[in-house]
Amino acid sequence: MYTGIFDTHAHYADSAFDADRETLLRSLPSEGVDCVMLAGCSTEDSRACIALAERYPHVWCAVGIHPEQVDALPPDWCEQLCSMAAHEKVCAIGEIGLDYHYEGYDRDLEHTILGIQLRLAKELDLPVILHIRDAMGDALELLRSMRPRGVVHCFSGSAETARELVSLGLYIGIGGVLTYKNARKVVQAVEIIPEDRLVFETDCPYLAPVPYRGKRCDSRMIAAVAERAAEIRHTDAQSLIRIAAENGRRLFDID
Repeated sequence: MYTGIFDTHAHYADSAFDADRETLLRSLPSEGVDCVMLAGCSTEDSRACIALAERYPHVWCAVGIHPEQVDALPPDWCEQLCSMAAHEKVCAIGEIGLDYHYEGYDRDLEHTILGIQLRLAKELDLPVILHIRDAMGDALELLRSMRPRGVVHCFSGSAETARELVSLGLYIGIGGVLTYKNARKVVQAVEIIPEDRLVFETDCPYLAPVPYRGKRCDSRMIAAVAERAAEIRHTDAQSLIRIAAENGRRLFDID
């Protein structure tokens, strides 16, 4: 069993965990998972993440508005985030970003809400957790101009893109996608990501790695991601888990 795992992106407030959430979260430290970062997707979800983080010493959280949630915001959403961010277990603003995957999204509104949250993170001196899907060009323009510190979650892009993100001071979140058959680009990226910019994540309950694909994901499955990354980088999984956890703690300022 691997030890010292830090899952830097999880969604344990999701209804997929309603049946066994407490049992699972309580058991994680005994199964090698030392730290979990929950990512908030709306004001309501962010409050649920805080409530979970309050209950478990190994659970921390971020608060934010996911790009898929920008068209259903309460008028005082930014004030709510600012208030929640003062909580001792909140370590970041996220998950925030741009998502052009489906038709019908309001891209201008996504840009506006992302810009507000990036400025909020700077004002509060917090890192950001970035969701960027099919929108890297526009996202890079914002990142170059605003220069937030934080992590690009669920990275599946090219080595070239990874290099630019790292040059902007960002960390790269690697999860289950690395183990998929069509993961050629992210495999090449993992080959070149600097050791001090790599973090592991699950995005659970989504994106379970091979050999668990199709099942509900949880933080223990980072072991499979680390094993694949170690194979690519010609090292051992436990060493990468330790390094990635150190990076995550530094990113989120967790002792």
